[in-house]
Amino acid sequence: MSARATGFVAIGRNEGERLKLCLRSLVRETPRVVYVDSGSTDGSVEFARSLGVEVLLLDTSQTFTMPRARNAGWKLLVNKWPETDLVHFVDGDCELIDGWVDAAREFLDAHREVAAVCGRRRERFPEKSVFNRLCETEWNTPVGEAKSCGGDSLMRRSALEAVGGYNEVLIAGEEPEMCLRMRRAGWKIQRIDRDMTRHDANILRWVQWWKRCVRGGYGAADVAARTAADTAGAEVLFGSQVKSADRWFTGCATALVAALALAVVGLWWLGLGLVAAGGGLLVLQAARIARGTRQRCPNAQAAAEYGALTVLAKFPQFLGIRNYRRDRRKNRAAKLIEYKS
Repeated sequence: MSARATGFVAIGRNEGERLKLCLRSLVRETPRVVYVDSGSTDGSVEFARSLGVEVLLLDTSQTFTMPRARNAGWKLLVNKWPETDLVHFVDGDCELIDGWVDAAREFLDAHREVAAVCGRRRERFPEKSVFNRLCETEWNTPVGEAKSCGGDSLMRRSALEAVGGYNEVLIAGEEPEMCLRMRRAGWKIQRIDRDMTRHDANILRWVQWWKRCVRGGYGAADVAARTAADTAGAEVLFGSQVKSADRWFTGCATALVAALALAVVGLWWLGLGLVAAGGGLLVLQAARIARGTRQRCPNAQAAAEYGALTVLAKFPQFLGIRNYRRDRRKNRAAKLIEYKS
């Protein structure tokens, strides 16, 4: 079977014009395209069908999650086109960049030990908001062997089948969790130095960014708990992120309570000093992150923005972590947290 028998799985929900760009870029590569829709009401399904794309509508009686959609998509893909041995996943807000697929397939042909290969995801409109610029920096991860890929990547069907695909109950962090299982099975994950997709985050408001961070915190806590149990603590995904959010939130909350207590007993100047010291630590941490990220950013301003937002993100992330722990205590299933609406 040729390693060039490639199919695509795109997932989306009310992506509008972004989905049109996505699907048009896929059908230029091959007719083997599956679009999995999670309850769109914007005509996405009708447009996909107009391109001849195979459409799968997820059952609305179950919670929508991205790993659930991806699993359903690649299983339908290989059932309809059994010759498919490479599966390319693409988020519905991403457009494939010309030349990427050939480069990715050639890499997999030459490296049989690699299960998944990804490239550089580019943000389409980084100038529209500080949050879009944040995403542009997030996507700029190191080239070479990696621990995981993102939502866009080319994977071997055999590796997907070997690990059983994605964990469908996760609402975030599903790629790192599955890639960990692939690595434990002896596979490698690789990022190569090629532009792969153009992504349209379209995060223009603080509330969208806040919800995205809450979702990230929830997903990080979930994946950390699962991998701690699965690997007996040998490799805990997102463990350091969860601990960091815990420490910063607890430290800031403690400082504020102490400052209020000092103000009540008349030592308001000590309380102000405590608040100032806490604020200074936050600024120093943001500066440290900005300095370490400078080479990944186009300019110093972008690095400073990244450092500041990374520190501020600890607080909504903590809320997501808290919500995960509450749901776990009450044995409640996770629910999708949308931030684009």
